[in-house]
Amino acid sequence: MTQQEMMNYRADFPLLRESKVAYLDNAATSQRPDCVLDAQRKFYETHNANPLRGLYQLGMDATEDYAAARETVRRFLNAKSDSEIIFTRNATESLNLVAYSYGLHRIGPEDEIVVSIAEHHSNMLPWRMVARQTGATLRYLECTPDGSLPMAELEAKITDKTALVAVAQVSNVFGRTNPMDTIIDLAHKHGAVVVMDAAQSAPHMPIDVQALGVDFVAFSGHKLMGPMGIGVLYGKEELLEEMPPFLSGGEMIEYVTRDKVTYAPLPHKFEAGTVNAAGAVGLAAAIDYLTAIGWDKLHAQEVALTDFALQGLRAMPYVHVIGAEKAEEHCGILTFTVDGVHPHDISAILDAADVAIRAGHHCAQPLMQHLGTPSTARASLFFYNTEEEVQRFLDAVASLRRQMGYGE
Repeated sequence: MTQQEMMNYRADFPLLRESKVAYLDNAATSQRPDCVLDAQRKFYETHNANPLRGLYQLGMDATEDYAAARETVRRFLNAKSDSEIIFTRNATESLNLVAYSYGLHRIGPEDEIVVSIAEHHSNMLPWRMVARQTGATLRYLECTPDGSLPMAELEAKITDKTALVAVAQVSNVFGRTNPMDTIIDLAHKHGAVVVMDAAQSAPHMPIDVQALGVDFVAFSGHKLMGPMGIGVLYGKEELLEEMPPFLSGGEMIEYVTRDKVTYAPLPHKFEAGTVNAAGAVGLAAAIDYLTAIGWDKLHAQEVALTDFALQGLRAMPYVHVIGAEKAEEHCGILTFTVDGVHPHDISAILDAADVAIRAGHHCAQPLMQHLGTPSTARASLFFYNTEEEVQRFLDAVASLRRQMGYGE
């Protein structure tokens, strides 16, 4: 992506146009382009009615918008059917839906659940709950210091006892992309289902659920430039059909009497109550924007920026980057520590220089314990970031120890 192309894209983002802050916390949430904000505004201004309920024109228009958004997500994931796309609030709710509606009903005391030690709490705690309530055994895939999952570890932990494997496609700490093809094939060989957390991968790479053969996929809209409060669960139709509803109430029913209820068909069985139609419309606009740029352009820009940042950090002897040696194995995420400087101080000092990064355990405390560090700093890049912003980040990091009184 040329410098001019990148600057043209930045012009589409109100916060990037108006703010002087170098926003490097994209793994937490990304910025929204005008088209996403406009899509939401247009829905509320012109089609604001309850989808799926009103038999008047405004209600039918709202229903069509909501259905069109679902179709956009279906194409984005290459799902076989719109019925396999469930709208939720976020990836966390999507993962909990699978845990409660699939895990509690399909996993028993003789089963094992396999989870990577590098998982975000959202893809770990629900499975700990399932194991606790069903008596199943929870087993952890131990990663290497660079975040990789060795084949020997996969083969040792995924066995005929395994009922479910829960793994992120991309780690929110390492930025490493896990070998999902291998994990899915191995799990299916042993009769297990795979739950893939795509919260960090969906903004950065194409996901083809049919090619992968994955059973469940969860992601959030806000990390790929969509609105907050909208998420997606993909599930194979045959699995979703057998699962009971996660929530009960309006719209997820077909017929109710005093003592009997039949549920609505997929996907509505899992979308109780008034839906976030404007959020779904905004998410569809974000997906259209992202795919129009093209994955190759996005990837090339992110790798170039990551390599620039990585080389700059590695030139500082007191900075320690966690993860792989190659920039292309970080998916824009650079997690690091600085000798003698607490990550919270790193974040505060960089904030004073108008550089926004994340500091803490990144909702991955078991991984931090595994790595032997309580917390880290994390800069995460997206295609709309610039070399000037990365250089500002590097200059601020270079000044950290001096500002903390170390004289360097």
